Amino acid sequence: MRSAPLFWWQTKPNWAAWLLSPIGAIYGAITAHRMARANGLHVGIPVICVGNFIAGGAGKTPVAIALAELFIAHNLKPVFLTRGYGARQKSKPHRVDLDCDQANDVGDEALLLARTAPVIVSADRIAGAYAAVAEGADVIVMDDGLQNPTLTKTRSLAVVDGASGVGNGLCVPAGPLRAPLGAQWPHVSGVVLVGSGTAGEDVAQQAQRQNVPLLRAKLEPSASVVARLRGQSVIAFAGIGRPAKFFNTLSACGVRVIEAHGFSDHHAYTETEIQFLLNLARDEAVSYVVTTEKDLVRIPQALRRTSGVEIIALPVAIVFDDPDQVTNFFRLA
Repeated sequence: MRSAPLFWWQTKPNWAAWLLSPIGAIYGAITAHRMARANGLHVGIPVICVGNFIAGGAGKTPVAIALAELFIAHNLKPVFLTRGYGARQKSKPHRVDLDCDQANDVGDEALLLARTAPVIVSADRIAGAYAAVAEGADVIVMDDGLQNPTLTKTRSLAVVDGASGVGNGLCVPAGPLRAPLGAQWPHVSGVVLVGSGTAGEDVAQQAQRQNVPLLRAKLEPSASVVARLRGQSVIAFAGIGRPAKFFNTLSACGVRVIEAHGFSDHHAYTETEIQFLLNLARDEAVSYVVTTEKDLVRIPQALRRTSGVEIIALPVAIVFDDPDQVTNFFRLA
């Protein structure tokens, strides 16, 4: 998936959005029709879906990790279920092995999830869910899949970035929505609003009108890595849905980003590209090239450093404003 076009995030659709809106209307109608199909298969244990209203990053993977940690804290065994974007291991359910699997085997997000709990990568969500049950799961945390009706979901969360909300309110490719927002609300159990911003508050107000619970949260960068980087000049790069969001986070942490390079979402980095970034840092006399955790797992260990320069990640974690509200939402209290 390429980085989202900037006009997606404008408050009002521009000429490019209106030009593409007939295609978006067809795409959105097809997705809405699929979502409206009868409930999918019950697999005998709760299925918690963490998805997006939109295409592109809103923070769903950190939210999925935070929820798995919550379930573990309540003596449950969560197992993640993901399609594994770009993964080769998709023909049948595959349990991620951090000692053997690489990002091109299972997808970058699967490797991040597997640090917290077992992960099943499967293009067939039903087969993947049964594989999770066979792993002894008490609860399945499904990373993405809000628009997919094949499994019955106990809870479906839509993660919304406070700064971008749902963009210009149109459907792909005219805007970021996967289906018209009105068609998606009936399938949402709760909204996780990450960070602040007018666009996110607009969605929060709609959630209130729809009687959909709102769980507020924020992304907190790793304090130890921030302490290491604060005040330093760095080269930054990111291959995520909205690279600028990451660059802004670095700047907000007191890191001087002297050059930033954005790549397409899930970009497969070449050795030449990595060497270019390392050489650039050396020429600029900086010690660190900084990226996201999702990007770093796509870069082989052997390519992450050269003389005097190292590629490192700035980890982020979801912190809920009201943890008790989240516990009650999942009836864990």
